[in-house]
This record gives sequence, structure tokens and C-alpha cells, in this order.
Amino acid sequence: MWIKMDWGMKNRLSKVISPKTGKTVMLAVDHGYFQGPTTGLKELKKAIDPLIPYADCLFITRGMLRNSVDSNTNIPIFLRVSGGPSILKDDLSDEHITTSMTEALRLNAVGVGMSIFVGGVNESRSIANLGKLVNEAQTHNMPVLAITAVGKEMARDARYLGLACRMAAEQGAHIVKTYYCENFTDVVKACPVPIVIAGGKKIPEKDALQMARNAIDDGAIGVDMGRNIFQSENPVGMIKAVRAVVHDNASVDEAFKIYKKGWFNSC
Repeated sequence: MWIKMDWGMKNRLSKVISPKTGKTVMLAVDHGYFQGPTTGLKELKKAIDPLIPYADCLFITRGMLRNSVDSNTNIPIFLRVSGGPSILKDDLSDEHITTSMTEALRLNAVGVGMSIFVGGVNESRSIANLGKLVNEAQTHNMPVLAITAVGKEMARDARYLGLACRMAAEQGAHIVKTYYCENFTDVVKACPVPIVIAGGKKIPEKDALQMARNAIDDGAIGVDMGRNIFQSENPVGMIKAVRAVVHDNASVDEAFKIYKKGWFNSC
């Protein structure tokens, strides 16, 4: 994994993916780029400040980074650089690159991320945009995270997600974010770069921990989770529990006890 990467690329990735465990807990708080002030993130700074100590990385937009994250924090930043339609539109695939590589470097990001829409109306443009982003990112040894967005008409199954992840890897993405599904090992085997799973819509805490446990067991290197953490009744307890699953190999029952008690054995 990453044998041919230059030192700068490897160094950036080592800030996000633990050299000790080879895993990562990324905290996704970029939802406002198309959802606006979604539940749990209406006051973003207030929501994320207690969570930052337990995250390996924040996935966030430049505006919220500047306005809601203290500049003296040591949390590594993956910057969302794509955007376009809001939830008011039927077609969310009409995205463009909205943040330049210069801006990402200016903000001291360790990586950049964008969505691709395989099967969507604007599939071709999103794939082309990913290729262009990778071209520019490689010049600066900047890792690229590709997010496999799923259209309303697309099934979240191994066949579709395997296609989307493989296409992202073929364009040069260094990490791929996708959804967990049945036969997830098939998705992982077909994708030669590391995969992190999305949390998706809010589900019961124990179910979310089970999903994370299954994903790690099936070959994912971690999570890029948002709503199942910041919309939890106990967000700090939940991120501690997720971290225990990812980094400490905790069982679901062990992690759920951590969620309820707020106890955590730091990795």
C-alpha cells in the first residue's frame, strides 16, 4: 500500500491513518455544503469542539474550517473541494470543483476530497473532475479522498459500490469513502486503495457500531462518520465507542458500554 508514494504524500497520510494501527476515525462535518444547517451541526463549532480530541481527522469545507475550528488545533484537515446543488434540487450530481489546490495548501490541509456520482446524470463530469483533481494534487503530494455518492435510483450493493470504488481508484484516488453493504469484502478486494466507510443516515448507536465492526472485519481501514456521531444523544461517548472499535478492536458490546459510560482507553 502506497509503496510508490513520495515522502510528502506518505507523511500527510500518516497524520490521518495511525501508523500504530493502520486505521483511522475521520469525523465528517461537511454536510452543510448541500444540506445547510442540518440537525446536530446548526452551531458547528459548539458541536465539534468536544469531538476533536477523539478524531484522527476532520472532513470539512473551507468556510467552516475558517469560522468554526480554532487555528491552534492539531487536528489534521481533509478539505471538501466540491460543491453545487442543494437538497432543494432533484439532481445532486451537478457538482463542480469549488475550492482550489492553492486554497487547500493555504489552509494547511493534509488532503482534499470530492464526490463522484457513478450512475448519476453528471457521472462523466464528476469522474473527469476527480482525474483533474488528482493531477493537481499529485504535483503537491496532496492525498485525494473520493466519495462514492449514491443516487436515489442506485442500490447500495457490492456490485454498484464495487464499480464506483474501482472507478475512483482507477482515476488515482488515494482513499475511497463508500457505504458498507453485504459482501463488502468483494468491494475491498476490487479496490487497490484503502476504503473508509460512510456512516450514512442516523441509525441506533449499537447498529452503527455493528456496521463499523463489520466494515473493519471486512477490510475497511476506518470510518468517515458524521451523523451517527454528532446526531447521537451522547456524541462524545459515540465517537469514543467508534474509536474503540476501529483502533482497539473492541467488540460491539464492549464499544456500546463505552458509549453508555463515556469511558475510553485512548489509542
